[in-house]
Amino acid sequence: MAKGRIVVGMLGLDQHELGAIAVVRLLRDAGMEVVYAGRFNTPQSIVQAAIDEDVDVIGISCHSWEFVEYTPELIALIVDKGVDVPVVLGGSVITASDAAQLKGQGVAAVFGASCGSDEIVKTIYELVRGRHVRIAMG
Repeated sequence: MAKGRIVVGMLGLDQHELGAIAVVRLLRDAGMEVVYAGRFNTPQSIVQAAIDEDVDVIGISCHSWEFVEYTPELIALIVDKGVDVPVVLGGSVITASDAAQLKGQGVAAVFGASCGSDEIVKTIYELVRGRHVRIAMG
């Protein structure tokens, strides 16, 4: 049995998918089901994929600075549609101040360039478990 479902994609014109593919493989090898949305997504297409695929977590790979503009729209759409799915962002361009700002906007976890594989997997597992507990109690 899978240990959660996650959709992974990139927003806007970010074409740097090598990091996203590495994370997809990492999560798959850890027993998760991964829906790879790929490049050139809008916040709307990511949220729709999350709904259609009934995922537990939305993961955005960030290797250009477009996430700064798109993340607030992504979070607003999730709230507007009543989707109870945490969002995580990870990538080489995310600074400590970006991470603090993103968490203030409602992002559940942020993984910078120095983050290790074990931390990513552990955090995603915790978010999946937390979502399942909320659904069971709700």
